[in-house]
Amino acid sequence: MSGSQEEDDLAAAWGAALEEEGAEPAAAAPTPDATRVLNQAEIDSLLGFESGSGGSAEESGIQRIISSGLVSYERLPMLEIVFDRLVRLMSTTLRNFTSDNVEVSIDGIVSLRFADYLNSIPLPAMLGVTRAEQWDNYGLVVVDSALIYSVVDVLLGGRRGTAAMRIEGRPYTTIERTLVERLIGVVLDDMTAAFEPLCPVEFKFDRLEVNPRFAAISRPSNACVLVRLRVDMEDRGGKLELLLPYATLEPVRELLLQQFMGEKFGRDSIWETHLAEELRSTEVALDVVLDEQLMPLSSVLALKVGDRIALGVAPGAPVRLCCGDIPMFEAELGRQEMRLAVRIARALERGRRMEG
Repeated sequence: MSGSQEEDDLAAAWGAALEEEGAEPAAAAPTPDATRVLNQAEIDSLLGFESGSGGSAEESGIQRIISSGLVSYERLPMLEIVFDRLVRLMSTTLRNFTSDNVEVSIDGIVSLRFADYLNSIPLPAMLGVTRAEQWDNYGLVVVDSALIYSVVDVLLGGRRGTAAMRIEGRPYTTIERTLVERLIGVVLDDMTAAFEPLCPVEFKFDRLEVNPRFAAISRPSNACVLVRLRVDMEDRGGKLELLLPYATLEPVRELLLQQFMGEKFGRDSIWETHLAEELRSTEVALDVVLDEQLMPLSSVLALKVGDRIALGVAPGAPVRLCCGDIPMFEAELGRQEMRLAVRIARALERGRRMEG
């Protein structure tokens, strides 16, 4: 009984082995590690984010790869004030320009590379190249398609409360280009007025382009400041962007680093007054120089106790009073109550002080 059972078991095992060899290789069963879903903490750790409220975690490789394309640039506080003034000016001038209710707001001020911005411009758009005369450099004023058709519709008498029609897939007409050039001219006049309290600069319109490649005013890797403005005219409107390379702003960089208008770097009137008062009460040493002689080093080394050095001045000749190495006064040598004294005859001029 037991022998036949063993034979049946061996036969079953042999048959199962043959079936496994003849069958097509199936996909390997997924391991628990392959099918396990990462939790939020593991995802944050992989991306280099700190899950807790503690100190900052060390950057992971993925986060370094992501942040390698980003560059942090210098913050210019005064530039934000200038653009805030620009928004207020544009709100007034565009109302007069369009005879409509216009609201201008800032969507954001960011720093980025010039090539990254050119690749991100939504087309079709018009790019106005402007030149800052006093800074001898260029900037961009970019008007998107929605604002172009809105301005054309408003200036040509379109009814209020209706959205501007957009006709895509065709080049801009001469009338549209002319009207946009007038809009850009108004914006540049406001930019000139916005910078006027800080420094005199005049932004002039140079040319109008529709292809970003023809509006290359800076190297692709150069840093730029981008200001995104939103222009709303009731139910119509669009976006207008101002781009200024950091190279354009370099002549006024120190002014743009100010925290407020008129700030003076390294100046503190209270400290200056205190320093001036303390300097007047500072004690200085005045030396009476009877004579100065040049002697060889060998003669100086040969001097012994008891040797005499003859002065090369006659008795009663004027002497000099020096503060350090700087001659200050010419005086007469005398005696007062058993003490040697000098009487100041005149102050030496600045030229003679420097010569001395």
